Amino acid sequence: MDRHSYNVSLKWEEGRKGIMESPELPTKIEVATPPEFEKGIPGIWSPEHLFTASVLSCFMTTFLAIAEYSKLEYESFDCDAEGILDKVDGKFLMTEINLNAKLKINDISKKEKAERVLHKSESACLISNSIKTTVNLNCEIS
Repeated sequence: MDRHSYNVSLKWEEGRKGIMESPELPTKIEVATPPEFEKGIPGIWSPEHLFTASVLSCFMTTFLAIAEYSKLEYESFDCDAEGILDKVDGKFLMTEINLNAKLKINDISKKEKAERVLHKSESACLISNSIKTTVNLNCEIS
């Protein structure tokens, strides 16, 4: 794979809020300090949400590719993610992301294969491999 570039810009609006956009994408995203911090704003995407979403969306796209390559048939795939922000040595860090994947397969005899594909997807996720945050995967296969 060749080297790729992804461009994002941010314009401050007011207070602790700005608008993020990319010349490569049609949608702008409002971002702000989360309400857990002083002057944070509820109801707006925060860097912590975006960090967690980055891991989650990479896990999904990696799963879709590996499942296709592995010829794993499935009816549905859903995944929730919980990003944990903690204070370590006086600094705030995103210390953990818990992925809770729910996969519905057509043939329950393929449950072990489905579990292997899910775990391989987590370990191959380029975003997870690019960060120091611990990523935990919990699988529910039916």
